[in-house]
Amino acid sequence: MNEMPKITKAGNMPIVSLADQMNYLTDSGKRVNVLWQEDDTLAFVARGREYRSEFHINPSDEVMYPIKGDMRLHYRTPEGKEEVAVVPEGSVIHTPAGVPHSPRFGPESFALILERKRRAGEVDRFQWFCPKCDALLHEVSAVVHDYRADPVSKAYQNLFDSEEHRTCKKCGNVMPKP
Repeated sequence: MNEMPKITKAGNMPIVSLADQMNYLTDSGKRVNVLWQEDDTLAFVARGREYRSEFHINPSDEVMYPIKGDMRLHYRTPEGKEEVAVVPEGSVIHTPAGVPHSPRFGPESFALILERKRRAGEVDRFQWFCPKCDALLHEVSAVVHDYRADPVSKAYQNLFDSEEHRTCKKCGNVMPKP
């Protein structure tokens, strides 16, 4: 199933087979497939990234549903401490806007993500912290007009393409490429 799965409709309401979406992402090697992107809603299926380490700061609330496999949602408290919430397969978690979070699950796992499409001028931020001393390592800001452009992959490319971005200014540790 290398071609895009069909989405059927009941009137103007899309009906999506999550199993077909998982098969498509597996067969195509892609990480994300946007199901719909309307004025006030965005839905996509994501396949896990084994190298995921950034914290995403989303300007809107986000709901994550692990379809297959458990998710370890790393997040940073208001005091800046990293915590982990284990979200079992078939469960759901709500992440409020502005909470730095990092959904981590393997490439054989999948999640349905629901959030609000970005409004004009809203900025998504992606932050990495030094694995040795926990200082802020690098930040990428992006205005996300179309989630099909996969802003997460672009943020990682920005990080991985530069040793300077991967070098901690506090302790000198260099984050390796995956």
